[in-house]
Amino acid sequence: MWAENSVFYQIYPLGFCGAPRENDGVAASRISKISDWAEHIQKLGANALYLGPVFESDRHGYDTRDYRTIDCRLGTNADFKAVCDTLHAQGIKVVLDGVFNHVGRGFWAFRDVQEKKWDSPYKDWFHINFDGNSNYNDGFWYEGWEGHFELVKLNLRNPAVVDYLLDCVKFWVEEFGIDGLRLDVAYSLEPDFIYRLRAFCDGLKPDFFLVGETLHGDYNRWTGEGQLHSCTNYECYKGLYSSLNSMNLFEIVHSLKRQFGPEQWTLYKGKHLMCFVDNHDVTRAASILQNKAHLPLLYGLLFGMPGIPCLYYGSEWGTEGEKSWGDDALRPSFDAPEWNGLTDTIAAMAKAHRESEALCWGDFHDLLLTNKQTVFQRQSEHERVLVAVNADSEPYWAHFDAGCGRAVDLITGQEHDFGGGSELPPYSVYFWKCE
Repeated sequence: MWAENSVFYQIYPLGFCGAPRENDGVAASRISKISDWAEHIQKLGANALYLGPVFESDRHGYDTRDYRTIDCRLGTNADFKAVCDTLHAQGIKVVLDGVFNHVGRGFWAFRDVQEKKWDSPYKDWFHINFDGNSNYNDGFWYEGWEGHFELVKLNLRNPAVVDYLLDCVKFWVEEFGIDGLRLDVAYSLEPDFIYRLRAFCDGLKPDFFLVGETLHGDYNRWTGEGQLHSCTNYECYKGLYSSLNSMNLFEIVHSLKRQFGPEQWTLYKGKHLMCFVDNHDVTRAASILQNKAHLPLLYGLLFGMPGIPCLYYGSEWGTEGEKSWGDDALRPSFDAPEWNGLTDTIAAMAKAHRESEALCWGDFHDLLLTNKQTVFQRQSEHERVLVAVNADSEPYWAHFDAGCGRAVDLITGQEHDFGGGSELPPYSVYFWKCE
């Protein structure tokens, strides 16, 4: 599967392209801006782009009106086809947001129910009770996703709904040539729907990648044979920043050992979960970290740990954004990409990860762990890489068995000699490939 040795870049198109907050119905070709960033994405070392919602919606994209038409605030289907062609020409895979759990109140089938009530042929596409009423005085009650009644929950046990959604996926592959889907709120989807989607996509396009948004719980519920290829690793997302803020690296290493360690009870050994330090729903990494000197270390852990790394647009140069400021603050429009020292470091780490067999597929074994330092090993059949982090403001002499006398740092290309361990400078991170 191509995704297993990829680095993803995430864009929230409506915000990125500067579209109006509400769907004003005014058509404007904005989505070509993504093509303008293709060179930046490639230079950063990413080779896959995950795009948030692009289809016609009421407001923020997760309230779909039409699964077959690009949101008029972004442009036309032809505009988006040109974007996908540009990305593919640059060697960048395209993964779209599949919002299949719910639709917006402006969704065409729900509008038909509003108009015709019992006589609508689409009344069973939703969870409706005609003996009640909605907050919007529709004359009937319906289920909204987690109490959000602007998001009308689809009835995924209705074969007609499933057939419609699968036909839309086929349309996206044929029209835009997409390479995968990120399933919004995958934890809310019917298990039978996930199995059906996987089987359909396997037959539709070889190596079509399916990754689900999952928050907590056992990720094996959604990933595995006949299910999703991957899911979001929110457990380690929290551990990454929290362990640095509390200067307690035991937290993130405990999660990594629990998920990928050598013990028999390890939960996800052999699986490639999607890992990240921020996204469109959470506070930016540069804002949540208490010590800005820890930013390169945060990304070092991201690219050194098992999983598929995903970068969120703008964070590669240290953009700030607090969740408490509202969603719009997390999904801004930038005139052009920026580049600084942090970006240089991330690009080097992304290249190292993508080109390293051990960092993409290797197992996980910790060699040294203190509150402020960690050294762990990633080993595959043909390669062995040591990831070393010092989160302290003071140098640290790390005593550990490197298992080799010499190594090359995959981030800087510099050679390194071990003598019973190694000195770790303040705020340092290394990817040592053992020779």
